[in-house]
Amino acid sequence: MTEERRHGGQSLEECGRISLPTPIVHLGDPITASCIISPNCSHLDPESQILWKLGTEIQPGKRQRLVDGRQEFTITVAHLNSPRVLLSCCLRWGTSLQILDQAEVQAGYPPAAPHNLSCLMNLTTNSLICQWEPGPHNHLSTNFTLKSFKSRGNCQTQEDSILDCVPNDGQNHCSIPRRHLQLYQNMGIWVQAENALGTSKSPQLCLVPMDVVKLEPPTLWALAPSPEVAPPQPGCLLLRWEPWKPSLYIEQKCELRHQPQPGEASWALVGPLLSQTLQYELCGLLPSTAYALQLRCTRWPLPGHWSDWSPSLTLTTAQRAPIVRLDTWWRQRQLDPRTVDVQLFWKPVPLDKYSGQIQGYLVRAPDQAETVPPLCNTTELSCTFHLPLEAREVVLVAYNTAGTSHPTPVVFLESRGPPLARLHTVARDPYSLWVGWEPPSPRPRGYVIEWGLGPPSPSGSNKSWKMEHNGSISGMLLQENIRPFQLYEITVTPLHQDTVGPSQHIYAYSQEMAPSHAPELNLKHIGKTWAQLEWVPQAPELGKSPLTHYTVFWTNAQDQSFSTVLNASSHGLVLHGLEPASLYHVHLMATSKAGAANSTSLTLMTLALEESELHVLLGLFAFLLLFTCLCGAARFCCRPSRKNPLWPSVPDPAHSSLGSWVPTIMVEETFQLPSLRDPGMPPITKITVLEEEEKKLGPWESNDSSGSCGLPTLVQAYVLQGDPRAPSTQPQPPSITSDQVLYGKVLGSPTSPGPGHYLRCDSTQPLLGGISPSPKFYENLWFQTSPLGTPEPLVPNQEDDCVFGPLLDFPLLQGLQVHGVEGLGGV
Repeated sequence: MTEERRHGGQSLEECGRISLPTPIVHLGDPITASCIISPNCSHLDPESQILWKLGTEIQPGKRQRLVDGRQEFTITVAHLNSPRVLLSCCLRWGTSLQILDQAEVQAGYPPAAPHNLSCLMNLTTNSLICQWEPGPHNHLSTNFTLKSFKSRGNCQTQEDSILDCVPNDGQNHCSIPRRHLQLYQNMGIWVQAENALGTSKSPQLCLVPMDVVKLEPPTLWALAPSPEVAPPQPGCLLLRWEPWKPSLYIEQKCELRHQPQPGEASWALVGPLLSQTLQYELCGLLPSTAYALQLRCTRWPLPGHWSDWSPSLTLTTAQRAPIVRLDTWWRQRQLDPRTVDVQLFWKPVPLDKYSGQIQGYLVRAPDQAETVPPLCNTTELSCTFHLPLEAREVVLVAYNTAGTSHPTPVVFLESRGPPLARLHTVARDPYSLWVGWEPPSPRPRGYVIEWGLGPPSPSGSNKSWKMEHNGSISGMLLQENIRPFQLYEITVTPLHQDTVGPSQHIYAYSQEMAPSHAPELNLKHIGKTWAQLEWVPQAPELGKSPLTHYTVFWTNAQDQSFSTVLNASSHGLVLHGLEPASLYHVHLMATSKAGAANSTSLTLMTLALEESELHVLLGLFAFLLLFTCLCGAARFCCRPSRKNPLWPSVPDPAHSSLGSWVPTIMVEETFQLPSLRDPGMPPITKITVLEEEEKKLGPWESNDSSGSCGLPTLVQAYVLQGDPRAPSTQPQPPSITSDQVLYGKVLGSPTSPGPGHYLRCDSTQPLLGGISPSPKFYENLWFQTSPLGTPEPLVPNQEDDCVFGPLLDFPLLQGLQVHGVEGLGGV
């Protein structure tokens, strides 16, 4: 059978409509749809184009003309994979599509059978409440119905039907009212699921309503002690409960569960507990421990469901008497000849994991009656009391509401044992100290270690202590009440069998601070080249490391820095080697193992020199300068290379090789020469005439036929070139000697025959003033004894020496003219 659907929005006078076999199909099945076009539609012509639109996808249809003149356009979708899709029949109208008709197609699955059906009889609402699980989603709207009937057998036959129970949308439970029930008669119950593609139902459940009853939880509380009820023993709790009132006439059994608090452990279950008793003593619990308790009940011995757990009830078990060991220590101080003041300390050490909580301590004398007030009744861990001088023992006990601990005797032993050796400490970290020692011989049975703040704290205030029962150890780590930057006094006392050893003390820091500031520098005295400084060492500060040394720094005006290191016991310093009238900046640095700190800077100026001291210094300086100059000048002038430019160097003829041919007596005569300012005449500074007694050939004389002569190099004369007063500006040419010598021989005249004289000319200047400083050899040199005389050639030797003579008559010498050397120009 074909179902035709028409939709609104047909603007083309109902020209077309969609026909579907069914609007709901199985998901994934094919579906065929047709669009019928009416022949009476004035807007369509026979060739109009009809298209299908499946969701947003456009698909063409198959055209077919029917016998009545209508046109049918058909589309087939092979697999419909969407749970919901909108199918449209459209007419192409120009560039747009005009919808003729629309239809919605749904796809899904038949409903799955509901499962896990269960029912509970609720006496509070007087209804049978059933619930189930619907199964997987089928993409279609599904209706559930709870169906039931009454039966006297095992639900195989149906006697009376019960009105169906339809849950609200989205709910998976439903309640059958009490008026439709027989509480003690069987019922058959199932759930039916139905949608457009089919129907399913759950397995049938057969039950008696009262067999599935669920009671409400009971009320639980603690049973208070009374004259009729003894208090619970340690580790026990007395409990009482009351069932839910509507279930008072129903036989029940209950279960109890407990958990120590805080709830880290699992619950422990106790039961069954019969409802007739309504009270219970729970034992086997930990003493002095809080517990959370809960109770639930069910119908018994008939079938039923457990109620929910009751709200938690928290109770604390009774405590035991303290089971502890009390470690004790004491200090004694004699007040008068008959009384001592005793300060007793103790620490409880539990001997059992579940020892009772301690509420206080009692100190009594031995064999003291209970009616006599104790020496101490305190909740603290120390007590001070007075005893007679001869008393040597007291008894200490811990107590609580359950009783007292075993008595601990405290015997005041005398200090007669051997002492410790080499007590020392090491700081492990800012919050712990290691104290070590060498055990005495014989080894003690234990030690008492005390520690507290050292001076300036009051002695004995807020001290911690610990007893070590192992006498073979040689050290202990102290971690209780240790703080950085605090000085601690540590005391160790050995405990022997019947005596104690003397206490040994040591002071230590767990961590020390650097000094906060250095001492202030003060100037005590100052001079021109020194300054005396002093400072006041600071008193030791609590928590600060002792100083190891001082360092003094000073800087001058040229930013040159100096320093010196002094030991920690120093309190002054004298700075030497300072400059007079100079500014200095000085500061002091104090150093310890933990760090260093600087003082404020001190600025000082040394004294200036006095006027008399300045005069002495200036005079000394001038004398040193003059002496240095004279020494330098003497050194400069006495050097052979520097002597000739300053004054003529006249060789001593007596020590010359001329002595072999010159007379022993030299007659020096001075005669007039032409003017020394004559530019055509070379200036001559001095002429000396040597008389010759007899002619002797010396080793320096030559028999050369050319008539040239030679002289020893030691017989020298110097000829100045130019003005003798003018300073020389030309360097001396190097030679075998540093002087240039010119020797001339004056021939005798006809009126004065006789042996000739030799002429010696001395000069401090080179013979020639050429541009070259090199030595020159004179090729042609002439001299004449008068202006009318004939010049005679003179040939110098290779040492630039020239010999004139012997002269026949020295007084007739009218002048001496030296003609230039060939190639170098005349002089």
